[in-house]
Amino acid sequence: MKPSFEQVPTDANTSWTLLNRRLADAIPFEWHHHPEYELTLTLNSRGHRYISNDVALYEDGDLVLVGPNVPHSWSSVERIDPAKPYIALVIWFSEAWAESLVKLCPEMGALRTVLSAAQTALHFSDATSQELRPIIESMVDQDASQRLVSLLVVLNKLSQDANARKIAAARIPDAASQVTEDARIRRVLDYIHAHYTSALGLPALAEMACVSVSAFHRMFRKHTRCTALDYIVRLRIGHACSLLMQGNLAVSMIAEQVGYSSQALFNRQFKTLKGVTPSEFRRQHGHHFQ
Repeated sequence: MKPSFEQVPTDANTSWTLLNRRLADAIPFEWHHHPEYELTLTLNSRGHRYISNDVALYEDGDLVLVGPNVPHSWSSVERIDPAKPYIALVIWFSEAWAESLVKLCPEMGALRTVLSAAQTALHFSDATSQELRPIIESMVDQDASQRLVSLLVVLNKLSQDANARKIAAARIPDAASQVTEDARIRRVLDYIHAHYTSALGLPALAEMACVSVSAFHRMFRKHTRCTALDYIVRLRIGHACSLLMQGNLAVSMIAEQVGYSSQALFNRQFKTLKGVTPSEFRRQHGHHFQ
């Protein structure tokens, strides 16, 4: 299913947009993209979060920054408090706006790292979400100038979240190359994104980075917060999710296409990451793309 283009609403008197979305029935699956960054705080619901090829469960307080033109959607399964609506507080801002902010205010320089890591998407820690929740909720009733001050507080706190997790999704051009300024890691990540369906060995990747295997392991974890093997598995399983949702290709064929010679290994790693088997995943999610 091709994601639809969403025109983000703008106000002549503001430089960015806040949406206070409150729904009585559900958060519907709406597969879309737009050129703006999107920071979404999802409240009073749990369900599934779809970002490019990645599908994951979300809970109350889910806080995610999605990069420009990355297809995404949330889809609720249940409401936590039946007496209250499903809530999504959404902040949109353009890449140009963020760059201008950093140029004008060098104090916000750490924001560049966050924006680079979020070229696909970035999931923030529970601690950061809990701290920012009252600030973001209060923005709904603030005037435009107060909202701007609050947004700067939010962005500053996001840039300090050392436990934020990059959502790795397959086939997002240049997503990985923006994670770090280290040319060695950039070269390795570019290669992984182009060849993750092939056999990739740590010695060859370490040689590409011009370091020993042990040094490569430390360097990779520092810049991606996971091991190289975990990163490759996430890319493969993410691609498999996309294939499972979009067609009726046999699971064995999908396993082969995303780089597995053993379907048993594919099934095991898929269930570890997604909590269900590939076939169960297709039954749960395939209807969204029909």
